[in-house]
Amino acid sequence: MPNEKRMQQVAEYKELLERAEAVIIVEYRGLTVAQMTDVRSKVREAGGEMKIGKNTLFRIALEEAGLPVPQEHTLGANAYTMVYDDVAAVAKALRDFAKEKKNKDLLIKAGILGGKVLESEQVLALADLPSREQLLGQVVGTMAGPIRGLVTVLSGNVRGLVTALSQIKEQKEKDAA
Repeated sequence: MPNEKRMQQVAEYKELLERAEAVIIVEYRGLTVAQMTDVRSKVREAGGEMKIGKNTLFRIALEEAGLPVPQEHTLGANAYTMVYDDVAAVAKALRDFAKEKKNKDLLIKAGILGGKVLESEQVLALADLPSREQLLGQVVGTMAGPIRGLVTVLSGNVRGLVTALSQIKEQKEKDAA
């Protein structure tokens, strides 16, 4: 029989999962409290939130939120990272933290994105993507390129006309003198 406290935790987890665009599951066994505080702040800066709780309660919350439950990845000392904005930025923050020599105990186990379970390699591939701002800048640059070319071509005719008129003016001033 589930108690009231656990039911409230499942409801809280479900609400967080429903707001999240993605979930990244990491194993934190072996990290100190200071290291966990550090990784949580980095995740928060990137637009995510890291929660530690019972795997069973998170499995129930995932089911209730309509998300797939990666049974094999929900064993052990796990932290569930909810991503609210830029998935690549949060994945990058986790990857960069785990790359540091003193933080080797943080393991990216899996992720859930778009109703699909991602393996750790796929989550790391997300971390290699450029940030949202960089992607938007690339799209704008790609769209502006042809327009810039058209403006250059159109201004070339006008520039040629101005140059021709200027030379005619100079020639007439010479002839008048």
